[in-house]
Amino acid sequence: MSSEFEINLEKFAEVIVKIGLNIQPGQRLLIGGPTAYTYGTPIELAPLVRLITKKAYQVGARFVEVFWDDDQLRKSRFEHAPRDSFEEYPTWRTDCQYQFGSEGDAVLIFAAFNPDLLDGQDPDLMSTTFNAYAKHRKTFGDLISKSAVNWTAITAPVDGWTDKVFPNDSNETQKAKFWDIIFEICRVKNENPIATWEEHIRQLRARSNFLNNKKYMSLKLNGPGTDLTIGLPKGYSWGSARFKTQSGIDFVGNIPTEEVFTTPHRDHTEGIVTSTKPRHTDVLIDGVSLTFSKGRVVEATAKKGEEMLHTLLKTDEGAKRLGEVALVPHSSPISQSGLLFYNTLIDENASCHIAIGRGFKFAVKNGNKMSDEEFSDIGGNISKIHIDFMIGSDKMDVDGILKNGKTESIMRKGEWAFTV
Repeated sequence: MSSEFEINLEKFAEVIVKIGLNIQPGQRLLIGGPTAYTYGTPIELAPLVRLITKKAYQVGARFVEVFWDDDQLRKSRFEHAPRDSFEEYPTWRTDCQYQFGSEGDAVLIFAAFNPDLLDGQDPDLMSTTFNAYAKHRKTFGDLISKSAVNWTAITAPVDGWTDKVFPNDSNETQKAKFWDIIFEICRVKNENPIATWEEHIRQLRARSNFLNNKKYMSLKLNGPGTDLTIGLPKGYSWGSARFKTQSGIDFVGNIPTEEVFTTPHRDHTEGIVTSTKPRHTDVLIDGVSLTFSKGRVVEATAKKGEEMLHTLLKTDEGAKRLGEVALVPHSSPISQSGLLFYNTLIDENASCHIAIGRGFKFAVKNGNKMSDEEFSDIGGNISKIHIDFMIGSDKMDVDGILKNGKTESIMRKGEWAFTV
């Protein structure tokens, strides 16, 4: 008889394939597209990958390919490779990821890595490798922005990361605790995870529909160190867990997900915002403070990782402007766990957040058909990067500002101020 862990792992794979990717008969699947932190899927997650592959074939996938990665190889590069070689990038991986997406196939991304892997390494080299990744991934990022591909980002425990989250436990206990939390926040431990996910998606969609009906012109965010007004572009819409590709395939982009979000106007953000949780981009960035004027970051500081923050902001002109604002209640299951995961996929679903960089074409009317120039003309932001910063807490207030100047409560003390 299967253990409880094996049962939950299989349920997790089913949620990924049926709810996240929603693979259609005849589609191919690429598992492990490159991220800013890895070239593919951590090899230690092979048991989960095998289950995902099996489930994909069972629902009709015609071919499954896997990009594997070993973070120790990445560490060896930083320790021993020639210092002038770090602009090199395995473009065949990003080219393959783009090919799968552009040909109507599905892509699964693993956001699972050891956040301390490169501690003590040269920050200039880390910046160089990040810029190389951002440059070559932009084409796939554009597919995501205009909903041209059904994709999902997931995570799972890997060595080093478990040490970071549970430093006082033995390795075996760390892994067991971490997997249990993953199953919990991904709604896998329920008797019928698929039905549970459908209800969760319905609730998030009700929130986004409520906000869409209000047609706010801008948002006002207030909290400790935050007094920020974010303008919204003409024809914007709020989204949540489930998206639809241009070809009509429903999918869920992030597992887990707790957010309701939209894309801001690139020129209409004013004020100051302060992060409430660190984020990890090879280097820990914490205590971030961003000051905006006419939509552009004009001052940026951080208590930790300030050099990396400035590197990100220098990526291109769009990196200094907002591409996303997302609302997440403080009572989300991830927030209530009381844990900091040092992984944006999870941490952003514990907190309201903003993102500098690329906006979402699918979040504006007819945006999927727009060129970059047309998207920019209506206030959308174009960039090679999309970097989230968590800004929410139990002290965050959010108001919607109507066309007549009237304000209405959206969130109070980190919780929804309206019912649906």
